[in-house]
Amino acid sequence: MKKKIGIIAFSLVMMLVFALSTSVMAAEKGKVYWPEKWWPSKWGADDNKGSFNTITPAKVKAASKLVKTGKVYLLGRPYSADIPLPWGRSFNITIPGIPIGGPFGDNAVVWNDEIIFGELGQVGTQFDGPGHVGMRGKDGVDRWYNGRALGLDPKHARGLKENGIENLGPCVTRGVLIDVAGLKGVKSMAKGEVITVADVEACIKKAGIAGIKEGDAVIFNTGWGHHWKDAATFNAGEPGIGIEVARYLIDKNISMVGADSWAVDAIPGEYENLAFEIHCLMQIVNGIWYIECLNTETMEQMVKDGVYEFMWVYNPVRFMGATGSPGDPLAIR
Repeated sequence: MKKKIGIIAFSLVMMLVFALSTSVMAAEKGKVYWPEKWWPSKWGADDNKGSFNTITPAKVKAASKLVKTGKVYLLGRPYSADIPLPWGRSFNITIPGIPIGGPFGDNAVVWNDEIIFGELGQVGTQFDGPGHVGMRGKDGVDRWYNGRALGLDPKHARGLKENGIENLGPCVTRGVLIDVAGLKGVKSMAKGEVITVADVEACIKKAGIAGIKEGDAVIFNTGWGHHWKDAATFNAGEPGIGIEVARYLIDKNISMVGADSWAVDAIPGEYENLAFEIHCLMQIVNGIWYIECLNTETMEQMVKDGVYEFMWVYNPVRFMGATGSPGDPLAIR
């Protein structure tokens, strides 16, 4: 009888373990990365800056001490009509007349201006601000960083009155280059290939630098930028970070993250039923901002020069109420 009771008890325990493990596995396939109500931000209900709050005077001073040679690396890409443009976005520049003005004065001064048609904040090398990515809740309301339901108020139509890019200010801090393509010995990682924490820490060890610290800007070289001139391939997907590295960077309390790809995240992602879940976790829920489409060739030159930590300088253009900004971030060593 005791043996029978023991078998029954063991069976019940195993059933419970199976049920719990199945529940965890099911949860891992759904939205388990944040609670249904994920606001207010840890920086307060009125905050618009998110991770840029980590850029303190002390952080700027510490970053300046990393400048040893004064060499500047331009990590942004030039803007032109032939850059890869996903999601129906557009960019065109026109000089409407040469010259467009003048002549004036005895010296007959003349000048040119340009007209830019299309998007500025979300094409080419681009910075995602707190008004870019949002999520629709179970109540049918779309919310952005700090839980703001921007779409419910028409006052935002000509520029966001909250979560605008002008609220952030400059990011001058320690930058860290994570050369994952170099670690793996490839020109480019594969579409959908996920960067792991083990990869990140191996890159740091290989570079011989200190680990990622609070307020750092972390950029990833995946090699995906080698497809830049092949828009169909470049836009079809990309290697990038997954949920594990996202949580790792959130725990480190970094100021921003970037890559030589158009989303930073691995696309397609780890879970078929989720869309841009890393964007959601990093930006909407935790207020950590992205810079995308960095220059692969520049990062490869930094690797050749042994530049894995540096002074990072990036200041979003202060378009009032914009969702993002064009960018030309600098790495100074």
